[in-house]
Amino acid sequence: MFQDFAALDGISNGRAEIIAGRGSFIESFPLFGYDLHDYEELFNENIELLLKIRESEKVTWKGGHRPAIHNLGVYPRPVQDSLPVWIGSGGTQESAVRAGLLGLPLILAIIGGSPMNFAPIVQLYKKAAAHAGHDVSRLQVGSHSIGFVAEDTERAAEIFFPSTQYGMNKLGKERGWAYYDRSSYDAARHFEGALYVGDPETVARKIIHLRKHVGITRFMMYVPLSTMPHELVMRAIELLGTEVAPRVREEIAKWEAETK
Repeated sequence: MFQDFAALDGISNGRAEIIAGRGSFIESFPLFGYDLHDYEELFNENIELLLKIRESEKVTWKGGHRPAIHNLGVYPRPVQDSLPVWIGSGGTQESAVRAGLLGLPLILAIIGGSPMNFAPIVQLYKKAAAHAGHDVSRLQVGSHSIGFVAEDTERAAEIFFPSTQYGMNKLGKERGWAYYDRSSYDAARHFEGALYVGDPETVARKIIHLRKHVGITRFMMYVPLSTMPHELVMRAIELLGTEVAPRVREEIAKWEAETK
């Protein structure tokens, strides 16, 4: 995996980042011959090895779930001096504490319920980081959220609903979730909801609220959840970069200056 991301880092001239998480799906365990009872131990060992590979061209390491490595090189090396590694989490306390103790940035998958519910997780993460002696002011907290941007909020809502409903119900059928209908969708679009769907001003206000009240410093929008016309996806990305992001940066810069 590190080699793949190092190659990607070279192709993109230093823009690659890794988000490493335990995962909410468990189908990979029997596929790779792992025991689900080793869930925590496997992740702890693998993240330790990943960080060792990142830190040094030559690696010496020993664990319990794969053969030891003795002074072997891992190539190619990334363009960046230290390839960014984030800990990805669905919002569990264990993941927040792990990321804090390691001093790694944290990405939260905020895809349902109220994003405000993640504020205590962010505080726990910072507390763990401070306990381990890390500079909390330098750590980033990201949000991985579902959204869509169009010129008009109602148009955005109408365009984005069919693919979102399909994607949610496909996953829900596999995992026993309640049926996802228009009322579920509209509730998630509200200001305190987890869907970032609307015109640039609407989406920007929700992101700013997330920054001020949860402590999110990086926002990642996942669009679309299922299949959509490519040109609509590209337009949403364009609006996110050219209209939403400048609004957010300007408002957050003013807010941070006032609160210092």
